[in-house]
Amino acid sequence: MSGDVLHTDVAIVGAGLVGLSAAVSLHQAGFSVVLVDSKDPVGNDVDDDVWDSRIYAISPKNAAWLNGLGVWLLLNSARIGEMQAMEIFGDTLAPLTLLASDANADNLGFIVESKALMRALLAKVEFLGIRTLFNNPCEAVITTSRKATLTFANNEILESKLLLAADGSNSWVRQQLNMPMQKKSYDQTAIVANFKVEKLHGNIARQWFAEGTEGKNSILAWLPLPDNTISIVWSVSTKQADVLLKLSDEAFVSQVMAAGHALLGELKLISPALAFPLSLQTSSTLVQGCVVLVGDAAHQVHPMAGQGVNLGFRDVVDMVGLLKDKNQYQALNDSNLLKHYVRMRKSDFLNMMLLTDGLYNLFESKHSLVKKVRDLGLSAASHELIKSMLVERAVLL
Repeated sequence: MSGDVLHTDVAIVGAGLVGLSAAVSLHQAGFSVVLVDSKDPVGNDVDDDVWDSRIYAISPKNAAWLNGLGVWLLLNSARIGEMQAMEIFGDTLAPLTLLASDANADNLGFIVESKALMRALLAKVEFLGIRTLFNNPCEAVITTSRKATLTFANNEILESKLLLAADGSNSWVRQQLNMPMQKKSYDQTAIVANFKVEKLHGNIARQWFAEGTEGKNSILAWLPLPDNTISIVWSVSTKQADVLLKLSDEAFVSQVMAAGHALLGELKLISPALAFPLSLQTSSTLVQGCVVLVGDAAHQVHPMAGQGVNLGFRDVVDMVGLLKDKNQYQALNDSNLLKHYVRMRKSDFLNMMLLTDGLYNLFESKHSLVKKVRDLGLSAASHELIKSMLVERAVLL
């Protein structure tokens, strides 16, 4: 095998939001980093005047972390939505209302465009002078407990003490190393789009759990953006999604209005609808040798709680925290250190899976007894103490 050999503390495969944030955080913690991607993430040229259909709900804690990295201030504040409350509608007419003030917080989170956050992170990576290998497909990966070796199509070689696989739900690294992944399809598709609304949304996020076509579960979220704009995430059966996506814009708008009981008056579609298949994925092996799965490469949950990217960011926070606080004699790939990381992340993911998958199954059930328990649960959640606990969990995630 011939070619130049590049050495680094940490190699990161995947320049999505999680991979980019990991590169910035690790660099600022004093580790040498090389960020690798088979494509060029800079090539995502989207008109700035058009709202990005793909948005993320960022928790206050993760927003504070991104601010500490010097990334949040690079975002255009005029394009960041703020959630000050949430209304959740079930089988009953009265919604469960969660207020940020219930936990003495300023807000429940922020709604940010994917393209804006990508650009801010890429700008920070460039400013810090982090080494990147974009448009450079990997051909092979070899790992031991001591090092990971990536070989590229141009015969370059990258050796690292630690390899973070942040290359998404179809992770190339995970597949190359035969790391097992358990997958459960929801037979649902998430439709995302943006709308201007007639009535003021009041910075309130709204979510409806309802019965869609063929008795399947339908989960619709309206998320507040600035300038009286909302972004929707509508999770419906894949069959119903196919029907909705074939509608004219006018017919699609009517369906979205009807599903949200026209709560904000007339809607005007301002960005094309996009669709994403939904599944629950989790890897039973987060670490193999000196390779660590992070973000969607490690786990994927239902978008109803908006926690997918937040889980990925928390992977990075925990990993960097452990590396910064490690014993000076411990290697970056020390097995005990990585075992500690696995315990931390599995606990967090299990809690989130129980929340999202549990809620999905609860509202999917058509059993009359389950429906009664569900209604009682929403009623019980109206008690101030329980509401406060729910809000605190949302704020601290």
